[in-house]
Amino acid sequence: MVRAIVGANWGDEGKGKITDMLAKESDIIIRFQGGSNAGHTIINNYGRFALHLLPSGVFYQHTTSIIGNGVALNIPYLVKEIQSLVDQGVPMPKILVSDRAQILMPYHILFDAYEEERLGGKSFGSTKSGIAPFYSDKYAKIGFQVSELFEEDSLREKVNRICEMKNVMLEHLYHKPLLDPEELFRTMLEYRDMVAPYVCDTSKYLYDAIKAGKNILLEGQLGSLKDPDHGIYPMVTSSSTLAAYGAIGAGIPPYEIRRITTVVKAYSSAVGAGAFVSEIFGEEADELRKRGGDHGEFGATTGRPRRMGWFDAVATRYGCRIQGATEAALTVLDVLGYLDEIPVCVGYEIDGQVTKDFPTTGKLEKAKPVLVKLPGWKCDIRGIRKYEDLPENCRNYIEFIEKEIETPITMVSNGPEREEIIYR
Repeated sequence: MVRAIVGANWGDEGKGKITDMLAKESDIIIRFQGGSNAGHTIINNYGRFALHLLPSGVFYQHTTSIIGNGVALNIPYLVKEIQSLVDQGVPMPKILVSDRAQILMPYHILFDAYEEERLGGKSFGSTKSGIAPFYSDKYAKIGFQVSELFEEDSLREKVNRICEMKNVMLEHLYHKPLLDPEELFRTMLEYRDMVAPYVCDTSKYLYDAIKAGKNILLEGQLGSLKDPDHGIYPMVTSSSTLAAYGAIGAGIPPYEIRRITTVVKAYSSAVGAGAFVSEIFGEEADELRKRGGDHGEFGATTGRPRRMGWFDAVATRYGCRIQGATEAALTVLDVLGYLDEIPVCVGYEIDGQVTKDFPTTGKLEKAKPVLVKLPGWKCDIRGIRKYEDLPENCRNYIEFIEKEIETPITMVSNGPEREEIIYR
């Protein structure tokens, strides 16, 4: 059985914890898109971790973790991440890397930073991890697949050809130092030696695993609204964040994805620029940010303070729909225990009309939130394990959200620890 775990919103919904939890019953966990630009925070018996490239299943002995072909593979980063786990006492995980994964090149990171610098005030708020230049090269067919590292002659020729092209931009557009093809070629051979122990035909491996009836988890990065097709374009990421892309990014048939667990946050938060209708500011936002998450709402990769907002039912219903959610996991509910009443955004007012449908970016920029206020529960709900033991106002809040997003909420997370979860 294949199950996808994806985000309903802007990312940061708490997917890492849910994946870590569900990985216990899984045989294989796959990262199918994105790169080291976003992180999952996981807290377990080994300690606290921010994973960026590795799937969240690496803490279990019985699992195989796969870096799928859809991932932006930063090879030294991957090796460093594996090492840091082992250094913190985690047993060496079993990891496979797709021979079709594309390599994030050192110059992608440079170009990302140079472009943000060139754009100045009009920048995208990139994490400068090289993701946009990586995917643009992939689709311009000037990227490098892992398998190419093992063909030395053609690799050298390609490195020379690409340096020639990149150097034109470095010299004339960015006015930055040029690439040295010889040095880059040597780096590529180092990458080959680093990644060689993990490389295999992961699509074939997964085909066999599905036939053998294994439990497989697809782990997405970021959320629906950062998808390049269906999100708040252009303030999006550069790879599809949707469960449907899991089939492509892992190399499995689309009909094998039977369950799509979409992670929904009990309030809103976003890192980076872009329209954010239910956003709040000032003291109200500071208070929520400070209480939010397990160590406050700051990006797992960048440490940037996240932008905060109330729960947005319009965006979340859309996020669940576009993911094809079969169920929702509601996270960080415990954070809201301090509020007398909790605003929820149930509609957008655009040019005097109220809509419940999520619009395209131009209209989104003009939208004002239509808020309703629900009574708070004014107590700490951490430690509660049974749904019926939750305060009545807390259950009302969950059921209100469930009705708004038109997706059954089957899990409620009420704390950062692995076992702080309520199944409904």
